[in-house]
Amino acid sequence: MSGNKTGDCRPIGVFDSGVGGLSVVRWLEQLLPGEDIVYFGDVGRVPYGTRSREVIHRYASEDLRFLADREVKLIVAACGTASSVIGPELIKKLPVPYTGVIQPTAAAAAAATQNGRVGIIGTAATIASGSFVRALGQLSPALQTVGRGCPLLVPLVENGYIDFENQVTRLVLQDYLRDIVDFGADTLILGCTHFPLLAPIIADLLGPGVTLIDSGLATARYAAKLLQTSGSQNPAKTGGRQQYYISEHTETFAATARLFLGHDIQAEFALAETPL
Repeated sequence: MSGNKTGDCRPIGVFDSGVGGLSVVRWLEQLLPGEDIVYFGDVGRVPYGTRSREVIHRYASEDLRFLADREVKLIVAACGTASSVIGPELIKKLPVPYTGVIQPTAAAAAAATQNGRVGIIGTAATIASGSFVRALGQLSPALQTVGRGCPLLVPLVENGYIDFENQVTRLVLQDYLRDIVDFGADTLILGCTHFPLLAPIIADLLGPGVTLIDSGLATARYAAKLLQTSGSQNPAKTGGRQQYYISEHTETFAATARLFLGHDIQAEFALAETPL
């Protein structure tokens, strides 16, 4: 890494299978307003959460290569599903530091829980991987966990079913959260970066005794810490430019991105075809 005490004006690279990773970008904009960001959304192959581990691994390798080729200074896999399959063999090939969402989110949950019971909701692939359970176990073997795959939540978010009073989304969440309630978890990991958009509904259904862990916020905080401790944070007060790339032209991407970011964007078409 070429960062030093004078900082590093190269952009931060962020990728996701679609738009969910924009929840990380939103927090990066707030925590690091002087940083440029390059975002890649693989909307042509979304969702990753229903694919096999082998396919997800290949897609993630291609996404990593896409960002590495754009000379970023840090890569963030802003996707619980991709983070759950990116292992040391891929990370060591990267020319820059990397973080996924698993470790930062698990650390935030371990610090938040009071009764040692942590619930996890994510895509089917993320839950099946056991990645959050392993990360929590490494932090504190005494922690107890329960996980629930929630395959319907991503399409609900991407189709705009996020209103607080939306009865369809509430019914789906009531079913998915039943195990969390029965388990008595006092902390719930929102293990997919789409899920923070449903946080008000989830919080309402679970009640005030449960702390929600926003994977987007936890990951952005960790990314900020990496840059600060390595001396790679952009020292300039100007910046904050974003470039958005998507692997397929879609009519809905810009509108859905507005839900996550709170502002309009323009996205360019690009492909991630070469594996790392």
